[in-house]
Amino acid sequence: MIRSMTGYGRAVQTPLDREFTVEIRSVNNRYLDCNVKLPRSLNFAEDAVKQHVKAAVSRGKVDVFISVGSSAEEELQVSLNRPVLEGYLRAMRAMVSEYGVQDDISASTLARMPEMFQVEKPEQDEEQLMKGLLSVVDEALAAFNTMRATEGQAMEQDLRSRGNTIRELVSQVEAASPQTVADYRARLETKMREVLENTNIDENRIVQEAAIFADKVAVDEETVRLRSHLAQMDEMLSGGGAIGRKLDFLLQEMNREANTIGSKCSDLRLAKVVVDIKAELEKIREQTQNIE
Repeated sequence: MIRSMTGYGRAVQTPLDREFTVEIRSVNNRYLDCNVKLPRSLNFAEDAVKQHVKAAVSRGKVDVFISVGSSAEEELQVSLNRPVLEGYLRAMRAMVSEYGVQDDISASTLARMPEMFQVEKPEQDEEQLMKGLLSVVDEALAAFNTMRATEGQAMEQDLRSRGNTIRELVSQVEAASPQTVADYRARLETKMREVLENTNIDENRIVQEAAIFADKVAVDEETVRLRSHLAQMDEMLSGGGAIGRKLDFLLQEMNREANTIGSKCSDLRLAKVVVDIKAELEKIREQTQNIE
């Protein structure tokens, strides 16, 4: 099964009374480029998340977004710093009694004083948090890969269809090639006789030389190799996995054969067939750019 490089997956779980939300998005890229964005409190898990992504994805630019919410029991514990409060109150009352200033001491006034409150963060077990988070990451990756596989299935059908179209076009070239070679040979013989009309050269030699040059416009070898490359593409598609780079290289070889056929075909009708072959190869190339 082949997979697209573009996809999306999302998962939400609440392990250890914390709600983890993981979203994964990807676009085309020559290599694997994984970026993880997560809360500062979970920075310790970044490398582990990347390793899980690398185990599930071979190629593409992958962005992982992680957010976390806490239950009421795990929220920050805020308490009154009583020694500091009592110190402020004594100082303020001394100001009122000794200097006669207005006594307007209020809770809002005291709350603005530095160090009036003590903030305690609950202790967290990083190992357990890591385990819970990675469980959500794996679920999001599963959804992500399911979407990519669905797109990959559609792409595989398209590639196979275009491969069959190219085979049909190659058959047209193969069917017309012998006549093309024969016509070229006849024209070449006629031209050689005209050029060598006043020269004492054996007729058989002219025929032999014409045959040698005519063979150079034969495309049998190229069509055989092109069919072989198409068979390789089918094998790759059946084998599945991360075949994007291999397909890209194979397409270069197929284009090379198509170009050679085009350079040898002087017949206008066959030239149009070759253009159609190259157009199908270009469409395959566009699809290949999105295959993992």
